[in-house]
Amino acid sequence: MDSALASEGAVYLPRTVRTAVKLLVVGHFAVGKTTYVGSLSEIKPLRTEETMTQAGALVDDLEGIEDKTTTTVAMDFGRLTLSDTLVLYMFGAPGQQRFTRLWQDMTRGALGALVLADTRRLDQSFPVMAILEEHGLPYAVAVNHFDGAPRFAEAEVREALDLLPETPLVTCDARDRISSTHALIALVQYLQNRQAPPSQEHA
Repeated sequence: MDSALASEGAVYLPRTVRTAVKLLVVGHFAVGKTTYVGSLSEIKPLRTEETMTQAGALVDDLEGIEDKTTTTVAMDFGRLTLSDTLVLYMFGAPGQQRFTRLWQDMTRGALGALVLADTRRLDQSFPVMAILEEHGLPYAVAVNHFDGAPRFAEAEVREALDLLPETPLVTCDARDRISSTHALIALVQYLQNRQAPPSQEHA
């Protein structure tokens, strides 16, 4: 990627770009979606974070994340230029169930989704994956490692999330650009393999 495009000042796309790809970054409340999009975006991410108030105390579960003070109320948006002709748009969806109506529009035109998960609250990933499956959107899962969170073997996490054998499962640190990139690559490779035509054996 051109270093100039990677800077926060690179707002405009080069004229050579011909293809735009849309991917979603999803997950339950406070799983790191805003951080993830920010770690990869070449432009200053669009964020819709608001200060949490007492009004949300009964619906937003803060157990284990008592220090969280803001939450996304619409979406996060970031951009990553992959080549002279290809650009990736990342849309981070809010995790609370009261915002799931926003997903109807966000899933339109998306090729797939990266589901961020937290080992402290794996059960909260099920509603997120259910929405993706309802909309027929393929996804990969990335366990975002938080400081002090328990770590489990891949087979244990896969079983706990009841993932299909072909669903990619990786680990990442949403704060780290390289780690976030590896998770993105896992999703993109999975989507490419799904779209590739089956090989034909010659008689």
